[in-house]
Amino acid sequence: MKKFALTCLFAVASTAAFAADDIIDIAKSTGTFKTLTAALDAAEKTAMLKEEGPFTVFAPSDEAFAKLPKGTVEDLLKPENKEKLGNILAYHVLKGKVLAADVKTMKAKTANGAMVEIKVEGDTITVNDAKVVKADVTASNGVIHVIDTVLMPPAE
Repeated sequence: MKKFALTCLFAVASTAAFAADDIIDIAKSTGTFKTLTAALDAAEKTAMLKEEGPFTVFAPSDEAFAKLPKGTVEDLLKPENKEKLGNILAYHVLKGKVLAADVKTMKAKTANGAMVEIKVEGDTITVNDAKVVKADVTASNGVIHVIDTVLMPPAE
């Protein structure tokens, strides 16, 4: 069943296939979020996304992380940057479960306390400068929306 569900992740039926798995289980099993899951582990944020939630996660794909300047990911994964990395990761998480059909143009408060700007234009949803490339991957504790760019919180 798990192998079948992985095959269907990006198919229309994918959301039902993973409903029993939490956000972390899905992220680790797809193969699309290796950098994200490594970052969550390095920042000690994995346990947070295994909690009951619900959460909405704007999950950057490995391709999104690859768009960062060379050396950025490696630098962020260093133990001395754990707090900075955790802040960046928390900027990708909203409390509550927000499906694509419920999204409207708005500002939303992230788990790190900063705001993101969500825009809906036709069938396109953007979060700040990131485009949602796959919406509504449902998990037992929320929903994942795959984005094409890593979100960076505003400088404090």
